[in-house]
Amino acid sequence: MEVDVVESIVAEAGSHGAPTDVDSSHHYGCDPLHACDRLPMARVAERLPPFTTVQHYFYDWRDRNVWRRINRVLVDRTRRAEGRKRAPSAAIIDSQSVKTTESGGPCGFDAGKRVKGRKRHIVTDTAGSLLAVQVRPANIQDNHAAVPLLKYIGLIFPKLRHIFADRVYRGNKLLEAIAEFGKWTIEIVTRSQSVGTFKAERKRWVIERTLAWLNRCRRLSKDFEKTIASAEAWVLLASIRVLSRRLART
Repeated sequence: MEVDVVESIVAEAGSHGAPTDVDSSHHYGCDPLHACDRLPMARVAERLPPFTTVQHYFYDWRDRNVWRRINRVLVDRTRRAEGRKRAPSAAIIDSQSVKTTESGGPCGFDAGKRVKGRKRHIVTDTAGSLLAVQVRPANIQDNHAAVPLLKYIGLIFPKLRHIFADRVYRGNKLLEAIAEFGKWTIEIVTRSQSVGTFKAERKRWVIERTLAWLNRCRRLSKDFEKTIASAEAWVLLASIRVLSRRLART
């Protein structure tokens, strides 16, 4: 099962601090269920630790970037299982606008999609594995939000300098903003001009598929979180679920 894959990563990382009466690996057991079904913490299954304990580990691992590190390890293992190099040399960038709820927190209005909420800006490799995610208010333009996202990608993947993107990322301003990390290539993938027929866009269909995978988690049908940090953590959890399932089947 996918939970076994993640628990093996947690076990390899070891533990620190004083021992507790709760097995910390159990906190993940409810997260795929929680992410998919949007269950409140109080309805966590009785066989698991108290929901306050689960909640504590979620926030603790969010704040210590543990979810990001687990996702990074899973991406590495998935690429090796597929016969690819550990570090990607090309990636795809895109965004998704989602509505927020009465939970509050930062939000904006995306005039293009006519959505009041936030945007999930993601980068995947050419196989669809999530490399990075950043959540911003929906009123921030894609090419502006791409600057910190690609700078982060440039730090964790020094050899990745080729990005596939759609037309909203065209122009020299984005390239100039990330030039400190070397020479980048942003290849704009344009839509097919055929009328009345569907044709998948080269490369970009991969990231659209990844967004579809993530959206199978009902927790991501809207942005239910008050904080940006929690919103990003749930996207990472959905990615961890997808990657661990792929690894469990190999």
